[in-house]
This record gives sequence, C-alpha cells and structure tokens, in this order.
Amino acid sequence: MPNAVQLNHTVVYASDRRRSADLLAGIPGLEAGAPFGPFLPVELGNSVTLDSYELRDEPVQAQHYAFLVSDEEFDVMIRRPAAAGSTYYADPGHTEPGRVNDLFGGRGAYFDDPDGHNMEIMTRPYVRP
Repeated sequence: MPNAVQLNHTVVYASDRRRSADLLAGIPGLEAGAPFGPFLPVELGNSVTLDSYELRDEPVQAQHYAFLVSDEEFDVMIRRPAAAGSTYYADPGHTEPGRVNDLFGGRGAYFDDPDGHNMEIMTRPYVRP
C-alpha cells in the first residue's frame, strides 16, 4: 500500500502575522489569503499552506523552512530578499553573504524573515541515501 500521507499546512509563528505572511507570499510572488481564524495563510503550489500565527505573550522561536523552486523562479526570487531588506547567504549558518550555493547540481540560498526564521530556496532537492 503506497504512503498517502501529505503535509496540509504548518504554522509559522510570528510577532506580526501580516508582516510574516506578506514576506512568505512576496518572495515567491504570491499573495497572502484571507484570515482564517487567528491564521493568515499563504498557499503554495502543492496546496500546502503556511499559516502565519501571531504570538503575543512569548518570543518567536526561529525555525527553518525550505522551498523547492524552478530555476526560473529562483532567478526572480533571489532578488526579493534584498528588496525586502534581507541579505541572502550560500549557507544556513549565514557566513557567505550575497552568494548562492550549488548543492546537488542546483542552486540554493538562505535568508532570514523578520522573526529570524531561516528561509531556504533551492532548485534541486537534497539527495538522500
């Protein structure tokens, strides 16, 4: 029996849900959806939503979110972090500013969102043993 489990949505904690959703949507050229209860969703191409949720009484703990994109989308998206006031890096530790990596025969880069989430865009998925 094939595995039919799919990710449907995940919550992205934020200090400001509108700012978070607008950045999550803006980098790939999407728009945030209408509020759904306390969430502000951004629907990705595979029908998974990133639901921005505003934390009011506790600090946001940084997470990592990786987005697989086409080469053409990467070319457009790599310019957007700088336009949003963020630097991109070739590595997750942010030691190579303004550079792109070439992992697994593709291209990739990392940048922070306003709450410190480490966002990654990549054109090839990681090769797993």
